[in-house]
Amino acid sequence: MKKTIIASAISLAFTSPIVAAENINLDDVVVTASRTQQAHTNVVGDVTVIGREEIERAGASSITDLLQSQPGVQISTNGGAGKTSSIYLRGTNADHLIVLVDGLRINSATSGTTAFENIPLAQIERIEILRGPASSLYGSDAIGGVIQIFTRKSETDKPLIHAAIGFGGYNTTTAEAGIGGGFGETHYGININSFNTDGFSAKRNGVVFDKDNDAYRNLGLTANINHNFNENNEIGAQLLQSEGDSDYDCYSKTTKGVVTKDGRVCEIKQTLRSYGIYSRNQLTPVWKNTLKIGMGTDNSEDFSGRSKTGAVSYSEYRTEQRQLTWQHDLSLPVGMLTLAYDRLEQKIDSTTLYKKDTRNNNGYLASYLANIGNHALQLSIRKDNNSQFGNYATGGVGYGYRITPEWRVTANYGKAFKAPTFNQLYFPGFGNPNVQAEKSKNIEASVRYETFKFHIGTTLFDNKIDNLIAFAPTPVNINKAEILGATFDGRWNITDNLVLNGNITAQSPRDDQTDHLLARRGNRYGAVNLLHKWGELQWGAEITGASTRYNDPANIKKISGYSLVNLTANYKLTPEWKLETRANNILDKNYVLAYTGNSPSSVPYNTAGSNLFVGLRYDMKP
Repeated sequence: MKKTIIASAISLAFTSPIVAAENINLDDVVVTASRTQQAHTNVVGDVTVIGREEIERAGASSITDLLQSQPGVQISTNGGAGKTSSIYLRGTNADHLIVLVDGLRINSATSGTTAFENIPLAQIERIEILRGPASSLYGSDAIGGVIQIFTRKSETDKPLIHAAIGFGGYNTTTAEAGIGGGFGETHYGININSFNTDGFSAKRNGVVFDKDNDAYRNLGLTANINHNFNENNEIGAQLLQSEGDSDYDCYSKTTKGVVTKDGRVCEIKQTLRSYGIYSRNQLTPVWKNTLKIGMGTDNSEDFSGRSKTGAVSYSEYRTEQRQLTWQHDLSLPVGMLTLAYDRLEQKIDSTTLYKKDTRNNNGYLASYLANIGNHALQLSIRKDNNSQFGNYATGGVGYGYRITPEWRVTANYGKAFKAPTFNQLYFPGFGNPNVQAEKSKNIEASVRYETFKFHIGTTLFDNKIDNLIAFAPTPVNINKAEILGATFDGRWNITDNLVLNGNITAQSPRDDQTDHLLARRGNRYGAVNLLHKWGELQWGAEITGASTRYNDPANIKKISGYSLVNLTANYKLTPEWKLETRANNILDKNYVLAYTGNSPSSVPYNTAGSNLFVGLRYDMKP
């Protein structure tokens, strides 16, 4: 299997130059790859950047819809909008991914995953995707990589207003509005959004007593303010809050999803909140200090079977993650040295009584970054001391060489780990306090060719994971996995107004003991996008798809492959007004991303059929 994947990768690298999407401009500044600002042309890691313009042009309804067209990203969802969504980065588990909002963690400490379904795209200015191990920079969980979300901010003095409304299939309505500006050396911004949809029944066929549509409602808010005392000293504060209210199909008539005469309803309310304050100070010409203090909270309330008149059957899970980062960037005669201390305090407050509900982590980081002529070097080492599992050290090394102005090669090696979640350790009747951290070793290499008109790149990777946690029936470290594969991405500016983008990932994410595919992950997936601009009209066609997967580790419950065709268009009515449309799944494909279980009686979770969305956007100009 390894030889097959490598052979396929080499073949594709030389025979399919235009298979994929590249979202990075040559002058992009990337932060996530090293925790310091870098020009993308100097980054040695595997990074994708998605800006606000591309987010609006894509017209996606959710962050998972947007990300599934990116290299190395595969998704699954348990129904429609607002239902549990998972992202598998380069074939790793959904909890092998750190998600940051403006530098603060928002992963759940109980499940280890992130509620992507409740992160509103309307509040996002920029997304950076770092593929590959990043524990030597960020600590536990970054076996697959890091996704960092930057919320919308203002850099102008004049108050500028933006707003948008939209209507679409499944009785979907959206609205957003915001204002940003400044006075003197102080800048501010505030943005709100709402998303409402009747949706469709989350499960197909099987729940005969609960065929109602499973609606979803979301209200989001971001706010920020910063003040520059001078060009070397800045303080600021930031907030993101998202409240999602999602109906779902229940498992028995006594907890029916439709409100009955006794007022019962199945509903999950989830609130994500991330807020913090920071100070950035250029203490000397060669010493920059950054201090950030913040908190990420994830509060989930399950009203399954609860009566609106006050009956019981109610559960709540609240996780708090208090965070402190103190980082020092030292400019050396050659390169930059970064020293950092990270403090993470996790706490669980739940209607379920955990055996332990707190733990703390202290992380100590040293990294070195240098660009010397055509050479680029990145070194990092980190030690984490956790109150639950003790000490763990990780390291990483990356090297890049620019052969010519157009050709560049890179190579990276890194170790990563993932601490067990509170559920895996302490959930009553289920957790195992003896389960150990998962560990990984990853090696990768890339080659890229880039000009203004044309880009092609390929990255080969081999990620070996030990102590993989499995459920037999309680969590135990019994599995090993190896994920061998390659990503290919490309861009061709056919003319000044016609661009072809695309990407494909070929991988073998397998359990070493059984040689089975890891659950819900396939061997191949990708996307192709054609974008054309004609005067004030811009339209695009997108194809996304994935090969066969399996819902279970035993590879019994098969999930068939699929391909979808989507169309987008926007027309600039005036410099400030724009009409936007998106037609999803125009061929009305009946496809599956996940099943409710692994037994013969398990049914698929439904996915959206053909639907249309139309919106109107206003952006005030300076």
